[in-house]
Amino acid sequence: MAAEPHTEAERLLVGLAGRGWSLGTAESLTGGLLAATVVAVPGASRVFHGSVVAYDRRVKIDLLGVPADLVERVGTVDEAVAARLASGARRVLGVDVALATTGVAGPGPSEGHPAGTVWLACATPTGVSTRLLALTGDRPQVRSDAVLASLVLGCEVALSADGGPMYGGA
Repeated sequence: MAAEPHTEAERLLVGLAGRGWSLGTAESLTGGLLAATVVAVPGASRVFHGSVVAYDRRVKIDLLGVPADLVERVGTVDEAVAARLASGARRVLGVDVALATTGVAGPGPSEGHPAGTVWLACATPTGVSTRLLALTGDRPQVRSDAVLASLVLGCEVALSADGGPMYGGA
């Protein structure tokens, strides 16, 4: 049986609570769906502090601290941008762990990337881990699958003993 977003959100929240850690999100293509999935879990408020929906590049730059020259150079659908979104969310929200999503939900391509191209990031006190996805389906399916994959990444990284593999650029 495939994992379900609600189950993964609950697993992440329980695991973070056990460590005394807090959670936040920075969302672009998921537009708040990740945060909505997390807060659907009863008791989420013990761990979840909030979310920044950074749909526009100015929000990514001005609020979350993604360097403007980075966005100019690579666009917003990029590993380094995802890593900076997660790091920025940790800082802005004052949380221990932050999940970030950026990519192309579709239906067509954007910034030279096909629909379904998604970068995820998970920032913890020890660094940032990223993951590239090539999802299929319509816009709602891509967004839903990105939420599930983000929660799985959060569980893998934040709940591992060593914090998981780290991205070196953030």
